Amino acid sequence: MNKGGMATGIHDSCETLLQAMVGFDTVNSAISGKPDTELALSVYLEAQAEAMGLDTRRLPVTGEGFNLLVSHQVDARAPWLLFESHLDTVSVDGMTVDPFEGRIVDGRMYGRGTCDTKGTGAAMLWALSRYCRGTGPNNVAILFTLDEEVGKTGVRTFVASQLPDLDWRPAGVIVGEPTRLQAVVAHNGVVRWRIRTEGVAVHSSDPSRGRSAIRMMTEVIGALEERYIARLASEHPLTGRAQCSINLIRGGTQINMIPEHCEIHVDRRVVPGEDPDTVIPAVERILDELRTRSPHLTVVQETPDMVDSPLDPAEGKAFGAVVATVLNSMGLPDGLSGVGYGTDASSFSRAGIPAVVLGPGDIAQGHTADEWIELEQLRAGVEIYYNLMMSECPLPM
Repeated sequence: MNKGGMATGIHDSCETLLQAMVGFDTVNSAISGKPDTELALSVYLEAQAEAMGLDTRRLPVTGEGFNLLVSHQVDARAPWLLFESHLDTVSVDGMTVDPFEGRIVDGRMYGRGTCDTKGTGAAMLWALSRYCRGTGPNNVAILFTLDEEVGKTGVRTFVASQLPDLDWRPAGVIVGEPTRLQAVVAHNGVVRWRIRTEGVAVHSSDPSRGRSAIRMMTEVIGALEERYIARLASEHPLTGRAQCSINLIRGGTQINMIPEHCEIHVDRRVVPGEDPDTVIPAVERILDELRTRSPHLTVVQETPDMVDSPLDPAEGKAFGAVVATVLNSMGLPDGLSGVGYGTDASSFSRAGIPAVVLGPGDIAQGHTADEWIELEQLRAGVEIYYNLMMSECPLPM
């Protein structure tokens, strides 16, 4: 439910715009089970952008859901600068504040998405509404995308099939995530997949007649922990060490039955320089060794649920320098940093488009029970985005 704003009129501040955005329940569809959860907010932002005098375009993704492209063109010969922010959020279960109120207390706004990452989207749109009233050197667009928190369907659809249909290509992309206004040029990728064991179900009064899938899985987990996870050695100076963890396990159906099935979910963080496609084969070699030693074992790796590449800083070095120059001119830290989590930036980078992750807020407040953003950070985010829009960007190669 939208508790926060006007249906079509322009807001009087970025803060009230963000409150309105927080008022929409956009918990990711894969989490909530509801279809097209971002749709109402997308329509709302479309109306807001048009009231600001900006051009809008719907780019269909799934069902009725669409990526929203908001743009302002100054000259057909000028470079395009793209900003991107996702509209979906994680679950609101267990929150200790009203997730949709956008309540302001002591210089902070509370609610789901204030930090991750409706705050960046509000700041981008507010900066563009200011930019379009003057004269600047760049054509500027904002892309509001769907489904970042689970499948990255929005950004992947844009890069694969929507961007090629546009008559322009970005010189660079600013991906909105809460980085405390520091430029991030490197982040880790991820591979997520399931491994299952298959046993034989029998009555628990005589376990010897069956084969426990849970017992098999203990062997699998032991082998992964000792011979794969403990031996990961790859690291990157900006994003840290490669990581892997087993974070979900499911098995059995009832207490008096030997379990026929067991499944684990594995999360592998891939650092820049690593190839995500090598992860599953490396684990398969360990499982093959285990099968050889334990002929009774039936273990299968599923096709990955997600494969997302890392963001390599070498791909966006020149564009990162442009962003650093803007930050420096504002008296802000201009170092180029890295993070351990993933973002939509890697999808752009894989397509040959330089990307920098930058936005107000702190990732430490994202996904929390009392998620919040400092309003001072939000206002500073508007200024940074506006100054980036006003900066001289190189034409794309």
